[in-house]
Amino acid sequence: MMASMLATVRQSQNPARDFLEDHSVEVTPRQGDKIEILRQALKPGSRVYIALINPDEVPQQIEMAKMLAVNGFNPVPHLPARLVRSAASLEDRIARFAGEAGVTQVLAIGGGLAPLGEFSSTISLLRTGVLEKHGIRKLGLAGHPEGNSDIVKAYGEGALLEALAVKQAYAAEHGLEAYLATQFLFAAEPVEGWAKQLRANGITLPIHVGIPGPATIKTLVKYAVLCGVGPSARMIRKQALNVTKLLTVSRPDEMVSDLGRLQQSQPELGIARAHLYPFGGFDKLFHWVDEVRSL
Repeated sequence: MMASMLATVRQSQNPARDFLEDHSVEVTPRQGDKIEILRQALKPGSRVYIALINPDEVPQQIEMAKMLAVNGFNPVPHLPARLVRSAASLEDRIARFAGEAGVTQVLAIGGGLAPLGEFSSTISLLRTGVLEKHGIRKLGLAGHPEGNSDIVKAYGEGALLEALAVKQAYAAEHGLEAYLATQFLFAAEPVEGWAKQLRANGITLPIHVGIPGPATIKTLVKYAVLCGVGPSARMIRKQALNVTKLLTVSRPDEMVSDLGRLQQSQPELGIARAHLYPFGGFDKLFHWVDEVRSL
């Protein structure tokens, strides 16, 4: 009993460490050379997401999934609906992920580009039933704590919540364990407000928060512009106006501590875990994680 109480006290003293306890990371399809550093830094069974920006890199994405599985990781491929060329190619891709790499979890997203084929949204892809057919059991869905200006402009303010409600219902009806994986951002405050809005509107899915690992201000600005992230990036852009700060390394210590405190103090918000982006490189990322854990 006393040991259990002491463990609880220790956890509450370092909310950042607790929040990073079960984090996931992300690679690109061509980063097979990073397998060894992942083996050294991550526990067996850790989730490693495989991004997909170029639809021509699907074969490399499949090979990366196989490499990760062989090395004891849980590969989680990105599945952008608008980058799927046809129902037949979707069937083939998911069959290969499942059959060759043992994939049981994917991150299904819209994709943010003009559709290459018949799928214009995540829900249109889900309704094919291909995921369940091939044994996918866990489903990540895109979350936008700072909004999505393209969707709001095209469909109105309520579109994001309505789409999440539809996808949540689909997952529940088809036995898929769904969660929300957010775009990366630079502060905890938008996550708190968004989570409260979700819960007030009946969206109960757990939240995996996208966090940029340590990187220079210059690098973070580049990714913020490429990915179109929202208001929390303003502080990074403001720092970038000072040329002398461009090569300063920014660390997400405050954000992770704040998210850890929210996780502990408001569990009803469902802020579940961290998803880390290695924008400054894996060496910097894992060194920082080790530092946080040692505090």
